[in-house]
Amino acid sequence: MFPQTDSHGRLRHLLTLEGLPRATLLRLLDRAQEIADGRADDRALAGRAVCTLFFEPSTRTRMSFQRAAQRLGADVLGFDASTSSTTKGESGRDTLKTIEAMGVDAFVVRHHEDGAVAALAAAAAPGTSLVNAGDGRHAHPTQGLLDVLTLRQARGGDLAGLRILIVGDVRHSRVARSALHALRTLGVGAGGGSEIRVCGPQALLPEDGTLAGCAVGHDFDAALEGVDAVMMLRLQRERMAEGLVPSLQAYHDAYGLTAARLRRAAPDAAVLHPGPINRGVEIDDEVADGPQSMILRQVANGVAVRMAVLEMLLA
Repeated sequence: MFPQTDSHGRLRHLLTLEGLPRATLLRLLDRAQEIADGRADDRALAGRAVCTLFFEPSTRTRMSFQRAAQRLGADVLGFDASTSSTTKGESGRDTLKTIEAMGVDAFVVRHHEDGAVAALAAAAAPGTSLVNAGDGRHAHPTQGLLDVLTLRQARGGDLAGLRILIVGDVRHSRVARSALHALRTLGVGAGGGSEIRVCGPQALLPEDGTLAGCAVGHDFDAALEGVDAVMMLRLQRERMAEGLVPSLQAYHDAYGLTAARLRRAAPDAAVLHPGPINRGVEIDDEVADGPQSMILRQVANGVAVRMAVLEMLLA
């Protein structure tokens, strides 16, 4: 894996939460909480330039990073692959180097290929920072950070004693992988009644070591019993075309979070979803819009987390 820190141990890129030191993770979370509480330096990145370099469609993540950079006083450039020179055959590396030559200090990159952001980081100049905004099925580190920040707000600062359930298409989910890395670093699932539970159809669960140490099952009702938080994952419609799910209705019947099902969890269990939501598939309206839903809190926390990351990399 391409190193994320420089020779002095300073964070230079944020490519993955895997292997990120606990102290760095906590520093990012604590700073994001300060920003969420209104203690932000809105001019911390004045005179710096940030480019959102997206080779894959995005709404929430792109806008959240743009808002974060703007709030810090940075100049923000947007890149849309569908209208760029990449349609004429320009490589991602050449695109990055071209924009870098214009005086850009940091790139927020989304790409459909695993490892693509790390490859671009390896090509960047020594003073340039890259943030992975999602690459293939590999990682989405700022989503993992905002998820655990939301859990800390909902369930208290120490997550180590919690029982957390992740539900759905983990096999194809960079969100789930980053959440797992963050939760393990924070001590969730390390014993003492704490557990990371994972539930979904066998065809949508990974067969590698991704779920090592997790309690894995296929019975959603059983997996919900007594959990402190439920992290629902989006079901991509192409899974039906691939034959991995028989129908959307069948998926909802087995793995859709309804109000009745949620009552199996702890009374104050938090409900998370990275969005966009497929209402009536992964989650019912009554739950998505209900008092235990943290979905809009996650969106708000996304700005604070991304401000903290850009500040650490560039300020």
